[in-house]
Amino acid sequence: MKYYIIAGEASGDLHGSNLIKALLRVDQKAEIRCWGGDLMKEAGGDLAKHYKEMAFMGFIEVVLNLNAIFKNIGYCKEDISNFKPDVIVFIDYSGFNLRIAKWAKEKGFTTNYYISPQIWASRESRIEKIKRDIDAMYVILPFEKEFYEKKHGYPVHFVGHPLLDAISNRPPLDERDFRNANQLDSGKPIIALLPGSRKQEIQKMLSIMISITPDFEDYEFVIAGAPSLDNDFYEPFLKGKNVKYVQSKTYDLLSIATGALVTSGTATLETALYKVPQVVCYKANWISYQIAKRIITLEFISLVNLILKKEVVKELIQDDLTKEKLTKELQLVLSSKQRNLILKSYEELTDKLGGSGASEKAAKLIFQKAQGGN
Repeated sequence: MKYYIIAGEASGDLHGSNLIKALLRVDQKAEIRCWGGDLMKEAGGDLAKHYKEMAFMGFIEVVLNLNAIFKNIGYCKEDISNFKPDVIVFIDYSGFNLRIAKWAKEKGFTTNYYISPQIWASRESRIEKIKRDIDAMYVILPFEKEFYEKKHGYPVHFVGHPLLDAISNRPPLDERDFRNANQLDSGKPIIALLPGSRKQEIQKMLSIMISITPDFEDYEFVIAGAPSLDNDFYEPFLKGKNVKYVQSKTYDLLSIATGALVTSGTATLETALYKVPQVVCYKANWISYQIAKRIITLEFISLVNLILKKEVVKELIQDDLTKEKLTKELQLVLSSKQRNLILKSYEELTDKLGGSGASEKAAKLIFQKAQGGN
């Protein structure tokens, strides 16, 4: 069968690559064309467009790049029409994917969504588009099944979270070799800095994260460089600072980190699954933040707190993200009492995520759906 998969960010590339591997195991004759990144290409997908050409963050940034976005939408429709897939699989990236889904449904394509748009966070009215345009939804967060089925009467499949497999399937890291290869101090405990994957969010967050380093001289601060950005982008942040940098090795870095400062998003969950106590940070363009504040209805912004329905990790948002507050919260995270509380809650978090095999479960269901099953 022929599969067309659309992912628009680094996290989607990771989950898309594991889905492609699983689809190729389930359907050995599968032909897969995709929008994504290097991981999806390496997994066996024929790459139509790289997500590096698509990553725009925030309301203002989207408006400024509307011309590029509309060109991508037009090219995607044309490419799908030429490829003629048996099923289209959308991975997160809702602003783009829901537009393509409407067109695809009208053209008679089978539409599947893997990793739900976060309509439980904002613009819940998009449920009507999903009901109209998506034939099957595969969700990865435990509260999403209840949200869709009980609140909106839309049946979905909870397959568990693919990060469990992405992390557990990685080979063990030799810490000494990793430190030597990246010129890290051989003895200092590491504080990982995860400022995001998009230029706009990194520019908002990273300077503030770095500003607290003089207060933690016994620790080594290391930036996790995003795979979507070149080394040159980070150079201005490193100049004259006692901060190190590693490129495209976030999981390796987290596996040896003592603490972390993390931009809100999937990275908060990745950090928790590596059992690293963290402080969650978020700062956006002022106008974008004012708009978001009025449409986002959540009590928390980190997946850790959302899944556990309580504040496990501290969230410093917008005006609260200051050098003084960040210093205080990191000091708490590094204290034994607070660390133990966080780590205990992380165990509860893992139990709620549905166990291993998310990609395999999703692939089997997608294959079944493409064959005309329910």
